[in-house]
Amino acid sequence: MQPINDKDNNRNNNAIPRVLLTATSSGIGKTMITCGILKALKNRGLNCAAFKCGPDYIDPMFHRKVLGIDSYNLDTFMCKRTGVRHSLLSHGRNRDICVLEGVMGYYDGIAGISKEASAWDVADATDTPAILILDCKGVSVSAVAVVKGFLEYETEHHIKGVILNCISPMMYARMKQMIEEQLKVRVYGYVPVVSECVLESRYLGLQIPEEVEKIDEKLEHLSRVMEDTVDLDGILELAWNVSGLQEDTQVKEHLLNLSDTLKKGIRIAVAHDEAFCFIYPDNLEILKKLGAEIVTFSPIHDRSLPENIQGIVLYGGYPELYAKELSENDSMRESICHAVTLGVPCIAECGGFMYLQERMEGSDGKIYDMAGALFGKSYKTEKLRRFGYIILSKGTVFGHNVGNITAHEFHYYESEECGHAFTAKKPMSTRGWECMISTDTILAGYPHIHYMGNPQVAEAFAGACRRYKEKD
Repeated sequence: MQPINDKDNNRNNNAIPRVLLTATSSGIGKTMITCGILKALKNRGLNCAAFKCGPDYIDPMFHRKVLGIDSYNLDTFMCKRTGVRHSLLSHGRNRDICVLEGVMGYYDGIAGISKEASAWDVADATDTPAILILDCKGVSVSAVAVVKGFLEYETEHHIKGVILNCISPMMYARMKQMIEEQLKVRVYGYVPVVSECVLESRYLGLQIPEEVEKIDEKLEHLSRVMEDTVDLDGILELAWNVSGLQEDTQVKEHLLNLSDTLKKGIRIAVAHDEAFCFIYPDNLEILKKLGAEIVTFSPIHDRSLPENIQGIVLYGGYPELYAKELSENDSMRESICHAVTLGVPCIAECGGFMYLQERMEGSDGKIYDMAGALFGKSYKTEKLRRFGYIILSKGTVFGHNVGNITAHEFHYYESEECGHAFTAKKPMSTRGWECMISTDTILAGYPHIHYMGNPQVAEAFAGACRRYKEKD
């Protein structure tokens, strides 16, 4: 059969072509199957966009490695449903297909007791058809019961089909017949055991792509396997026959008209290298809409900050793995400390916050000097210190009250001084604590923030950068 590769074939051109690949649980191959399908579709010459449900940074890195383009996060807690629809619309236009990767199990959301912020929540918010990936190791007929449960759990389940993972061709033929006859849901193929494509995990999830030996070869091999075993034509037809997606006009107008008074040329230096790689592309795009020129730099490899900047951003990553290299780059540490001390506005999240402090315990257990712009030492612990979504309140951002901020944390490290500027509260819980350092020129702490959820955070930062430029 000739593969479908014409975007005008069987396609509703008034809609964003999209499909969500989800699973019954974590750890059954969602990311590799998503990457394999994306690679196979790209090999057909299709213009693909990738999205990740939830706050995860690692999976989008694999999407980018496959596609060579940015992958975007769709998070209904941090960005609300309106922000998710805006992101999908803005990045999905003029694409042949948008492939969304789920998070955890399909219905798993906030605090383990809610569907909010789950992959299902994204599918429901964007009216996206979902394909359920099922791990078939050690099961046969029981797999039919599992699919049946997922179909019946929610009336508007959005599940249009399944893909069977880790199954032999002979067993697949039997399972496909049972599922389609008994459940009236389409089976879009299978993935056999491909041992050479298994990824190892680290405490924050998968290895990053650069750490996987011969990742390009592995993904190319996996895509060839899937071209033979997965019904890619069927997936394209499903994605192309979706309904239109409506955007909230207030969100669109706010993002298109981000405070004209702030739209004056500012240069913001953003750390981006192997140590600082946890970046939401939407955050940078919002800063650009506020008139910022983004200049990337490496705290490991560059000797100093870029010239003529009015702002610094140090997002998260794995600085503890590169503590020695970061510490040995004296000139960069001094450059950042000097700039922050002079009042250059700075945002530092998680790993960036750790780097901004005086000392850090590396993954080797040794203590290393860091930038020294903030007091204290960060050190590793034996257990997960913070995990999950939070709501930040009762604080200011660069001197401005921006209201509540939705964020998330995931770290094993702790610091001697985590700050007291905000009250962090877990949703659907009474748990809370104080966190973050906030002044007229600094916003630093362990929480990760997506500006789509509260664009006023980015506006306050851009305003501080503008004020610094006018003062300079």
